[in-house]
Amino acid sequence: MKLFKTSLIALALATASSASADTIAITNAKVHTVTEQGVLDNATVVIEDGVISAINPDSVDADTTIDAQGKNLTPGLIGSMNQLGLVEVSAVSRTRDAGEEKADITFDASAAFNPYSTVIAYSRKGGITTNVVVPYGGSKMFKGQAFVADLSGDLDSIVSTNSAVIVDLGAKSKGSRAFEIQKLRHKLEDAQKALAKAAEKAKDDKKSEKEPKRDEKIINSLLSGEKPLIAYAERATDIMALLALKKDFELDLVISGAGDALRVAEHIATAQVPVIIGTIGNLPSFDALHSSLESAAKLIDAGVNVIFAQSGDTHNLYQLRFDAGVAVANGVSKDNALAAVTANVADVFNINAGRIAVGKKADLVLWSDDPFELSTKVEKMWIDGVEKSTTSRHDALRERYTAESELPRAYTK
Repeated sequence: MKLFKTSLIALALATASSASADTIAITNAKVHTVTEQGVLDNATVVIEDGVISAINPDSVDADTTIDAQGKNLTPGLIGSMNQLGLVEVSAVSRTRDAGEEKADITFDASAAFNPYSTVIAYSRKGGITTNVVVPYGGSKMFKGQAFVADLSGDLDSIVSTNSAVIVDLGAKSKGSRAFEIQKLRHKLEDAQKALAKAAEKAKDDKKSEKEPKRDEKIINSLLSGEKPLIAYAERATDIMALLALKKDFELDLVISGAGDALRVAEHIATAQVPVIIGTIGNLPSFDALHSSLESAAKLIDAGVNVIFAQSGDTHNLYQLRFDAGVAVANGVSKDNALAAVTANVADVFNINAGRIAVGKKADLVLWSDDPFELSTKVEKMWIDGVEKSTTSRHDALRERYTAESELPRAYTK
């Protein structure tokens, strides 16, 4: 029996391997490369071993050929700054794993990521193929570490862990925002001094250096630029304080929220700091008096590298393309809007996707029409070169409760 089971496993692995090795050619597509090549009409994209192996080759010898019939082919959209796979039902505490009161800079929530979450299949409906998941941590300034996962729904869907450090600054219900900014500066200064002291000691002492603690290693990775610091901040003065930190410590800084970024857009652009914003935030607050539907367009025009994140609950991540559409309706070009949900995110979080180019992951979406239009649907989707369904629990429930039956409405046989 054991030998029989082993043989079945080997056969399954071999079958899966041969399936993933199939070559797929998508022909006659309007390809939005999100590269210098721009948009290619009636183009062919070839997928092999999970990556894009050719664009418009002289000849194609594929196992499967799909005629796109002139429809739009884009990179898979990339979501960010949400708790996908960590929160199933917000109102049910036992399904929430994104926060922990004692969480600190070392908090890595990826161990709780659920690839079978019903929200993942639902998000695929919006053309999302990859997502940057962030915890909301606890009461401390540092909320933990981001991780990247694809939306394949497979057990091995986590692409990378400890991808960025999350810090929450700005307005406080209790206390002063100045304390948190000062605390962050002191933390970086202390770590910088410790590194300099250790380096000096290493010159005079041949003994091995003392192993840094976990939190020290993470701070050191920020100081070395190995890992980005994602800081939640809205007010212009908070943003300027963060830009000063970037300059003083040479941080790889990304600002999330940035509601009042327009007031300091030139400073952000000069510092080459990306911002992650919601496009539909147009209600002023004490920290964001200048937020409007035109914010995205004005920031891009000022030279800021902009990323769009869904403005709202994690369960509405599938609406990311609609938010991008709102930005288009308010002055952002379609090319820039697409980059803000693909290539720009990939660049910040070091994801090998977000563009249709040779060597990139074959995370692709074929749309029925313009991806930013409400009536458009995902016709086909590939993640790592494997076609994925967009059927979700919502579809199953609709079919179940609208099926013809002799039983009363809402019951089925």
